[in-house]
Amino acid sequence: MYMGDKVKVVCPYCGFGCKLVIDPQTLTVQPYKGEPNRGKICPKGLYAMEFALSKDRLKRPLKRERNTLKPITWGQAIDEISHKLLEIREFYGPDAVAFIASSKISNEENYLLQKIARLFGTNNIDNCARLCHEASVHALKMTLGTGAQTNPYEDLEKFGVIVIWGYNPAETHPVVVDYIRRAKERGAKIIVIDVRETVTMRFADYKLIIKPGTDVVLANSIMHVIIKEELYNADFIKKRTTGFSEIRMATMKYTPEYAEKVTGIPASLIREVAREFALAGSGAIMWGMGVTQHVSGVENVLAIVDLALLLGYIGERGGLYPMRGQNNVQGAAYMGALSEFLPGYIPLDDEKFRKRVASLWGVEDIPTERGLYLTELWDAIERGDLMALYIVGENPAVSEANFARVRKALKKLDLLVVQDLFMTQTARYAHYLLPASSFCEKEGSYMNSERRIQWSEKVIEPLGDSKPDWEILTMLGKALGLPGFNYSSVEEITEEYFRLFPELEERDIKELKESDGIFLPKKRLHTWEFAMPDGKARFVAVERIFPWESTNNDYPFALTTVRLMSNYNTGEMALRSPSLVKLMGEPKAVISENDARRLGIKTGDLIEIATRRGKIRIKAEIGKIGEGVIAIPFHFKANKLTSSALNKAGTPEFKFSAARIRKLKTERPTQDNYP
Repeated sequence: MYMGDKVKVVCPYCGFGCKLVIDPQTLTVQPYKGEPNRGKICPKGLYAMEFALSKDRLKRPLKRERNTLKPITWGQAIDEISHKLLEIREFYGPDAVAFIASSKISNEENYLLQKIARLFGTNNIDNCARLCHEASVHALKMTLGTGAQTNPYEDLEKFGVIVIWGYNPAETHPVVVDYIRRAKERGAKIIVIDVRETVTMRFADYKLIIKPGTDVVLANSIMHVIIKEELYNADFIKKRTTGFSEIRMATMKYTPEYAEKVTGIPASLIREVAREFALAGSGAIMWGMGVTQHVSGVENVLAIVDLALLLGYIGERGGLYPMRGQNNVQGAAYMGALSEFLPGYIPLDDEKFRKRVASLWGVEDIPTERGLYLTELWDAIERGDLMALYIVGENPAVSEANFARVRKALKKLDLLVVQDLFMTQTARYAHYLLPASSFCEKEGSYMNSERRIQWSEKVIEPLGDSKPDWEILTMLGKALGLPGFNYSSVEEITEEYFRLFPELEERDIKELKESDGIFLPKKRLHTWEFAMPDGKARFVAVERIFPWESTNNDYPFALTTVRLMSNYNTGEMALRSPSLVKLMGEPKAVISENDARRLGIKTGDLIEIATRRGKIRIKAEIGKIGEGVIAIPFHFKANKLTSSALNKAGTPEFKFSAARIRKLKTERPTQDNYP
């Protein structure tokens, strides 16, 4: 939608979904005054155009010949890639090929990539949601029937209490903090739970510093207090849930005194927080990677859902907010870029919906067997089961846990195609590199964390010979001989995915372009009933699951990873923004004052951190963090150290690795230095 001579786009960074207003002549950025950001913007959004204009952008297709990359035409690139994919399918079957979608491309583009995968004959299609909130999706579907955020951001302002758990919105989603502040101004209590003192804790009424990996114990102890003191919502539980007796029995042993020994949080504070949360009358729980990136990630989220159900904090009286990290991670998942779900989180074995999809695509049926999770790809390559990988806009050579094994696997592939903006660490292993257009060089729709679909307009022409991802994928689909790839505009793809969802069938693109967005399936979930067979939510009792590794004399520290406000994911975008680089400062490892004193470490000292997988060098910073815990930014080389142990949703345990640290006497540069 044009605003005078200015263009409205969706910010390419976090999952909050800010809209930016850009002047096509000067390329200056201003915040959109409507929903959802209401005139607010963070530094990443303000400088969003800088990475798009970077001199490092890929400008033409490249093909690897021995150890060099040589320019080729688009026609040659697509012809050769499609020929090799078809050849691999013919000799080894469609499951010898996998596709990685992107949380940074549009709904239309993610929709096309999963369509290509399934028409090609495989469900080996996944995206980086697997690394972040897939544990939330599994837990929410199991208990409520829908695996997504339940309420819009605007509801935060009216709730009596907000719990922020394993999540630091002041740095990761700065604009949502404005909603939380308004809630506080209206009298809401803010409870923040984290392994360190975060910027978010500055406006908290209660600060709970928890030992890593003990979230289930804390949640169960809060429920213990609520049940014992009969503060739960008996009417809601009776009418709208099942399984309460199981929760009552399971939490009986999790007394605040027991929880204090395990979590490090005083029993008196647990009781006070439990009463505050229960007596508020309405409430939200917001959470992030500090909850999900554990081997107990699904159980952690189940415990959070149990807590909300216990008080009836669902629908009008409360909400569950798994806050998404990338601007279209919610859209990528909703469009079907997950190996176990069709679009809309519909299971592959849902025959009625699967036939609906197949009919729309002009085929009899599509594969029903679950494909490989993103985190399973590397073992499959090592086994020789997977021979070709097509990656769009992701950088697993940096983002995956224990990335040394990922890099080793990438070298084994018969075919690696990378479609991206830059020569990423992953792209260095590619046989073919396809230059994609950035967010401001194309149009399309995106879905933010609250499930709001928004339209993003084109600001400038594609750089060099780069192309919008949807155009590249349309060319690929045609070259593979797949039906239904005669798209001449992105709107045709939008119209197609609209036809998949009953809630969108009667809506049109004009409404999407001219409004502040369309919620899918609706703005507020579970107000009258849950998307379960009997319409009732299900309590699921959970017990503590220990981290996969335990600290010992050799590795006495618990290493965890955190985000920084001025950086983003693997740094490919933010590090190419000069203004953000100025704001970043040098990455540091945060350790407690007592640990630093014991080891003779001062802020600014160079230290070495080692786990069972490798070691890095980084400067130390003494901060307010639990004793025996060390936190490092994940944007650089952190994943050289992290554990690839998976939870049942396929997410690695980024938040707990047994580690040791030592002070170094020299600052000489080495290949292990950070970043």
